[in-house]
Amino acid sequence: MVWVSVAYKIAHSVGDVARDRVSQSWISALVRCVTLPVVVGVLTALTAPSARGRVTGLRCGGSWCAKPVRTGMGVGVRVGNEMMAVPAGRVTLSDRRTQRSWTVEVASFRMSAVPVTQAWYAQVTGEWPSAVRGERLPVEGVSWWDAVRFCNALSRAEGLTPVYRLGDDSESVDWDVSKDGYRLPSEAEWEHACRAGGSGPRYGRLDEIAWYRGNSEERIRPVGGKQPNAWGLHDMLGNAWEWCWDVYDAEVYGTYRVLRGGGWADEHWSCRASVRRRSHPTFRIDDVGFRVARAYQP
Repeated sequence: MVWVSVAYKIAHSVGDVARDRVSQSWISALVRCVTLPVVVGVLTALTAPSARGRVTGLRCGGSWCAKPVRTGMGVGVRVGNEMMAVPAGRVTLSDRRTQRSWTVEVASFRMSAVPVTQAWYAQVTGEWPSAVRGERLPVEGVSWWDAVRFCNALSRAEGLTPVYRLGDDSESVDWDVSKDGYRLPSEAEWEHACRAGGSGPRYGRLDEIAWYRGNSEERIRPVGGKQPNAWGLHDMLGNAWEWCWDVYDAEVYGTYRVLRGGGWADEHWSCRASVRRRSHPTFRIDDVGFRVARAYQP
């Protein structure tokens, strides 16, 4: 039992990063000193994900592999950098403040299956800006400008042509629709993708699809832990608000940009497909992140 206690402490002290570095000599010592069932138990502890659902880096061709993982709510699906196809369609947007509605035709495009994670953001930029650190948590504490620069950096890293042309004053940006790189979704693209062909306020029961005030335990959660919509997109509602490309209302709010989706600290009424929020493009807070889109490439 002493060896079991020691092995338990070792497993928890080395953590996720060090578990792959346990030497063969340690394993040999354990085999000599304890029974086979205990060895199996120790090795399981060393290789299992943590109780909070942290997942480390198996990758398949640069994307996260689909793999059952333990999350805070049970077993989920490992998702990450995949770009999901979103079919063309029509979406009607509305604004409760102005009582206005308008219809937009949306061309087919691709969108990341989950919000950009902290690991993905760090891989591209070398930075960890979030208030709560975790590889599989959505990156938060990022401004709209940070998101735009990430898109251009990711495009260059993958040999694509950046979509955004940033002005020398760092206060102006143009979207070149002819380029093939990554970008933020437009507001219409975001709502069309969120609804996934549906017409209701949500694409499922809220507790099954989103982290919000009612179930988040007041903290942001790893991506992909809730059910996706019909087009394979996770966390479109709840967990972290997402920056969109669009200016919210230039006449009233100037350069403020659109936020969509709701966050982990929000009440249920904020986690609906039609809800619009806005903020200054330099604003950073712990429940605002983003996901990326690209023009559809067959």
